[in-house]
Formats: sequence, C-alpha cells, structure tokens
Amino acid sequence: MEQYKNLIKISIMVIIILSLTGCWDKKELDQKAYVIGIGLDTHEKEGKITVTYLIANPEVGSQQSGGGTPESPEEVISLVADDFISSRNTANTVISKEISYDLLSVIIVSEELARKPDFIRVIYSAAKDREIKRNTDLLITKESAETFILNNKPLLETRPHKFFEFMIGRGKETGMIPNTDLNDFFKVAESDADLFLGIYATTERGRDKDITSDDDFMAGEVQFGGKTNDAQFIGSAVFKEGKMIGKITGEETRISSLLDNTWKLEDFKTTFKDPFDERYRISARFSKQRKNRHTFKQRHGKAIIDINVPVYVEILSDPSMVNFAKNKDKIAELKKSMTKTMEEHLSQYIKYTQEEFKGDTFHLSVPIRREFLTLQEFRDFDWMKSYPNAEINVSVDIRFGEFGRQTRLPSLQEVRD
Repeated sequence: MEQYKNLIKISIMVIIILSLTGCWDKKELDQKAYVIGIGLDTHEKEGKITVTYLIANPEVGSQQSGGGTPESPEEVISLVADDFISSRNTANTVISKEISYDLLSVIIVSEELARKPDFIRVIYSAAKDREIKRNTDLLITKESAETFILNNKPLLETRPHKFFEFMIGRGKETGMIPNTDLNDFFKVAESDADLFLGIYATTERGRDKDITSDDDFMAGEVQFGGKTNDAQFIGSAVFKEGKMIGKITGEETRISSLLDNTWKLEDFKTTFKDPFDERYRISARFSKQRKNRHTFKQRHGKAIIDINVPVYVEILSDPSMVNFAKNKDKIAELKKSMTKTMEEHLSQYIKYTQEEFKGDTFHLSVPIRREFLTLQEFRDFDWMKSYPNAEINVSVDIRFGEFGRQTRLPSLQEVRD
C-alpha cells in the first residue's frame, strides 16, 4: 500500500515537471520588434497623446548579417493613443512583428507635455508594465518627441540603442546631464520633498550666447562646425510633484551634482579664472572621493544647514606659466581663489533654487531627515515648505592632486640666443 502511494506521488511530480517544460511560447529574435525609445507628445484631443516608437532592427550590425544588409537600422512610427501601453496593439496594424519593450532604454517627452499637470498621469503608465524597467532614462526635449527622434541622425553609431547608451552614459559621467532615471522620478514625485532633474536635449540650434565657462549652456546653445549630429544633450529639466517647472544649464547641473551625495562624479572638467593673469582661464578636473558632510539645527522654527563639499582637483593647464609644482605660495593663492569661486557659485545656485523653484534639486532632504526621530516628525516639519526660508551655508574643501608637467617661460638671454 505504501509503495502504491509513493508511485502515485512520483507520477504526479513527473506530470508537473513535464508540464513546465517545452518551448511552446518561445519566440525567435526576428519575430519581435524591439522598441529602443518611446516618444510622448501632446494631442489636440483631450485624454489622447501622440506616441512615437523608435524600433531597432536587430539584424543590422549583427554578426549574422555581417553588416552588409541593405535594411534600415531603425524604424519610426507615430500614432494617437490613450496611453503608450495599449498603443502596442494599435501599432501592430502596420508592424508585422510583436512589439516588445524588453530593450527599452529611454522615454522621450516633449517639454510641452512635461509642463502639463496631467503629465504625471501619462508617465505613471510606465509603472504598470513589467517590461518597462525602472532604470529607463527620462529625456525631455525642447521640440516634440517625434521631431527629435526623426532629426536625430548619429553618424558613428549605426544602431540607435548604442547611441543613447553612449551619449547618456558619457553625459552622466561628465555631469553635463543629471544621473537620474525613471525610478528616481517616481520616488521624488511620491516623496514630495525634493525636485527631480530630467535629461534635457534638443536637435534645434539656438542663438549664440555670451558664456562665462565651457559648460554654461542649455541644449541647443552649443555651436558646432563640421559634419555632425544635431542632437545635443546638456542641462536638466526641473520637475516638482511630477510636473516640469523650469530648466537649468549644464553648469548648474554640475553644481547640483556637487551638492548631491547620491551622484558620483567621474570625469568633471571645467575652467576657472586664472588668479595670476585675468586674461586666461585654468582648466581643472574634479572628482568627489568623499561624501558631503551636513550639520542641521533649528532656530525659532528656521532650518540652519551647513554643507561641507570635499573635492579632489587636478590642474590641467598653466596659461600664466606660474609653475605650481615648485611654488607653494602660488598653490595656496590658487586654492584660495578657487575655493572662493566655488563657494560663491554653490551659494548662488542654492539661493536660486530657493527663490525660483521653491525646492532643492540635490536630495538635501535625505541627510536632513536623519535628524528627526520619526518619519512623522520629518513630515510635520514639511521640508518642501521649509527649504525656501532655510539658512544654508556652504564651504568647499579642496585637495589638489598632481599638477603635471610644468611649462617654463624662457629667459631673455635664452630668447636672444
């Protein structure tokens, strides 16, 4: 009897295991249309949006095709829909393959749509679809998303997913665009404590702009010559409670990244006014090897915050021929000048966010909330309302690295010889 029961159990287990195997639902690579980017635009009819799909051709550039296929590396299709989840079935009326979001890397939104109060309802569809990963990048464009996708013609990257991967990845490393994604957008929108920064881009060239540094640009303001792609990724779109309320330049994005402990700066190059010759600017590379330090206290209900920003600096140029490596006094003077300049820029940016945006873009609420015993106490403090009136003091701690090879000015005798 016992052997009979064991036989029944084994038979049931075998049937269950066999039912879980097989390839009845398998789909080949060339049976799917892989969406790399989704563009979202407004539509004249209320409750509708224009959805644009940037679809990659997996056969172009692959080893199987050998790179010799005459097929296009991408396909672009636009349609009007209620949302970009149900629009997949509609798109299949003109696309033969099953549309898949498995390789989706960027959601492109027009500035016009991002500024609408209903944008939060549109973008929250991304939280409902399991195929849309939370690390998908959120890109805001000056023009319509459809126009941006059609005008974006990279010359070196044949496959569109590689272009966005390299362009956005490098932009985050240099601090020209914010190091955020869709998951950060949802967290910031739901927490209602800080502001969110989205990547700002455009393919439209703007007017020439008087600049004070190489990164004081917004997308579209950088003037290039030669033969190149018109798409520019620089600056940030500022969101409050899921709605775009403004934008900041690449320089301001970098300043925000210095104040933010959640960002990692890897290759931050900029220039400073040369304290030894006002005609020149000194090039420097920045990195943050340690996190910012914060102190918090309240006085008569007003928040008083001290922020110490440690930075590691490598001097890359010496246009005034000072030869820093052999002159400690000159190094001290340079450090004093750079510290003063950085502290002024950081303080000005903080003041700007307090007056213009009424919120901070650098996740200051994260270290501040640790000063409260309970989460309810922090909520009662209402950081979003307290931040505009807070007293925030910034200090910069600069540590120099190597100065590299120093150039020496020739003496008058050497010139004569």
